[in-house]
Amino acid sequence: MKLLKSIPLLGWVLVAIILGVLLGPVMPVWLGSLFLTYNSIFSGFLSFVVPLIIFGLVAPAIAELGKGAGKWLGITAVIAYSSTIFAGLLAYFVSRWVFTPSLSGGGLEAIGEGEGSGFEPFVTLASSAGDSATEIVLPPALDVMTALVLAFILGLGMTTFRSKVLFRGVVEFRTIIELVIRRVVVPALPLFIFGIFLDLSASGSAITVVTKFLLVALVSFALTLVVLLIQYSIAGAMNKRNPLTALWGMRDAYFTALGTSSSAATIPVTLASAKKNGVSDSVAGFVIPLGATIHLSGSMVKITCFSIAVLLLTGGDVNFGSYLPFILMLGVMMIAAPGVPGGAIAAAAGLLAQMLGFGEVEVGLMFAAYIALDSFGTATNVTGDGAVAMIMQKLTHGRLGTQPQSEDDEIVELADGSKSAHQLGE
Repeated sequence: MKLLKSIPLLGWVLVAIILGVLLGPVMPVWLGSLFLTYNSIFSGFLSFVVPLIIFGLVAPAIAELGKGAGKWLGITAVIAYSSTIFAGLLAYFVSRWVFTPSLSGGGLEAIGEGEGSGFEPFVTLASSAGDSATEIVLPPALDVMTALVLAFILGLGMTTFRSKVLFRGVVEFRTIIELVIRRVVVPALPLFIFGIFLDLSASGSAITVVTKFLLVALVSFALTLVVLLIQYSIAGAMNKRNPLTALWGMRDAYFTALGTSSSAATIPVTLASAKKNGVSDSVAGFVIPLGATIHLSGSMVKITCFSIAVLLLTGGDVNFGSYLPFILMLGVMMIAAPGVPGGAIAAAAGLLAQMLGFGEVEVGLMFAAYIALDSFGTATNVTGDGAVAMIMQKLTHGRLGTQPQSEDDEIVELADGSKSAHQLGE
């Protein structure tokens, strides 16, 4: 049992993909249909919980940013968001250029429709009523955009007037949502991914998907390195430092993140590495923990590359005008992504479904691809935080002090005994 618990999520996902590909052609129809029933129930539950994830993560994230650190917090947030959006735009244009010749018309337009596999779920869990007699309807409490707009209204509202009780409520609701992701959604993913590749393999599409996604994985990894080079070129130019030397100075943070797949767990190493690059204690202590939450350029690259690949394979719309809103909204979702493996893609699942039209199989493929490269994305995120810290070092001249807690700042004690600082407004 201890051995099984020691296997990381990536290990389980790889096992699920391999077994799904191998067992699909020989799986009895009744057993394959049973796995598809599980997938239908999990997918329906995910559709129900995604708007709650968006609201539960975004509202407190905006409220906590608030006014607590004055203009420097706003400037840091703008730099982090701009960096994340730039990474998404770069990934989009490179993906269109590299993937279009090899992935367009991939013959997977009917992906997810069960054609050729022979497997059909015994019971389906749907968000709206259909014609099937075996369908259970579980409509979400909110749709994705309603949840996002409501989160913005409440989050911004809590930064402008005193609302200690409301803030306590959204922070504790976030704790519940993070537990749902950590203990329900993430543990259920490997079996969900197994069912997807089982169905794809039975219909003869699995090998095509896996082989084509290898190219996407290589391009995604290369793009994360390019993003880091651009970030440190800007930071190095502003501080009159060699960008390659500065980037090499963050190597400990990069390789630590590869091992932990956690931005939060890597913060102490990232702090030490940033200070070696000449960032003052006050700037590093402010920017690095904040960047671990709001600066996710590596995650943006992965999601953009793989979503473009899926759209090309399935004949979806990849025009810039229709894809740009997704990048802009995804940058917001990245700010609130929880720090657990697969957390960012779980937060983005609603946007993939509503803005790009992804179905159950497409979202499952995104989960599988994202988790397979999770550590590299995390390493890019934390290493990029060092570049943001260098930029802030220049802008603040290294004298960013921690503002004393004002009489309007409240320390909200949560139900689990933890505490959260909140600026209640004037």
